Amino acid sequence: MTTVDVALGARSYPIHIGPGLLDEPSRWRDAIGGHHVLVVSNATVAPLYLARIEAALGGLQHASVVLPDGEQHKTFDHVARVLDALAGLGASRDATVVALGGGVIGDLAGFAAACWMRGIAFVQVPTTLLAMVDSSVGGKTGVNLPAGKNLVGAFHQPRAVVIDTATLDTLPPREYLAGLAEVVKYGAIGDAAFFTWLEDHAGALLAREPAAVIRAIAESCRYKAGVVARDEREDGERALLNFGHTFGHAIESEAGYGTFLHGEAVGIGMLLAARLSADLDRAPAADADRLERLLERLGLPTHVPADLDAEALLARMRLDKKAVSGHLRLILWRALGAADIVGGVADEAILDVLRRGRTTG
Repeated sequence: MTTVDVALGARSYPIHIGPGLLDEPSRWRDAIGGHHVLVVSNATVAPLYLARIEAALGGLQHASVVLPDGEQHKTFDHVARVLDALAGLGASRDATVVALGGGVIGDLAGFAAACWMRGIAFVQVPTTLLAMVDSSVGGKTGVNLPAGKNLVGAFHQPRAVVIDTATLDTLPPREYLAGLAEVVKYGAIGDAAFFTWLEDHAGALLAREPAAVIRAIAESCRYKAGVVARDEREDGERALLNFGHTFGHAIESEAGYGTFLHGEAVGIGMLLAARLSADLDRAPAADADRLERLLERLGLPTHVPADLDAEALLARMRLDKKAVSGHLRLILWRALGAADIVGGVADEAILDVLRRGRTTG
């Protein structure tokens, strides 16, 4: 087992990474306090892993709530179901919520934990690659609105993150590939050597070779843990982790939740940000070409659908949480491994890259 620590003083927590951790509760059960535990999962993951989590909770009073699967279900209605389940359990201030599933479950269950009695403990047990390397780490929780993704939420750090890499064996290929987009992001914004390693090991990652997968997850978590420790509430550096997300969230929302997986949209968004950086003479176009080649090799989409209107996407982007008084701030790069927060980019430059980035035919 590999452990990466998120250093946040009294709220520090470990990220445990390795195969078979669901069957080794001795490695993580100490993160659960009190006698009440609610496991939150979805209809896809629960049949596979819920019984193993429940077996690890012997001696505790526990219950589970199983929600529908999919981004379109990350809503207040389903937060209410989790809160009702906590009430039915009689959960007190020392209760724990266990989020078993992908990023939607982690975000939603974490938000419910942040709301119940003004905040109780929760443990992240991500079962998708994207959640393992991104949403399970750092304490961002939230729900979607029709107007945009994650517009309502809270910072609420987990007590632990338990990454059982064996759960990736049951992950559908499309979801696995979407997770690789977030892995690529860490090399793109902060570690050019890791980006090169990804280029060299793309075949091993596509084949899900355990050593390559574990290293990719550990390197991604290590990078994000360092950023979160320095900027927990996204006052500065942490915003760089949103490289590609302002474009990507707009694509997800405008296309309709469920049309694109989050990682797919982020992959397109990263390439749009890289192309815009080149247009503004901030970065070499050759670096954007490298990014496009890697994304394509990993089987990820690289173009905006032709039926998505550029003006509508820009309107969605203005709702991004990094915007200030309606003015966009974008994450652009200077080169592979070096990103910045940039304001004042002209609308026409953004519209141009959105139009050129669309599929044809």
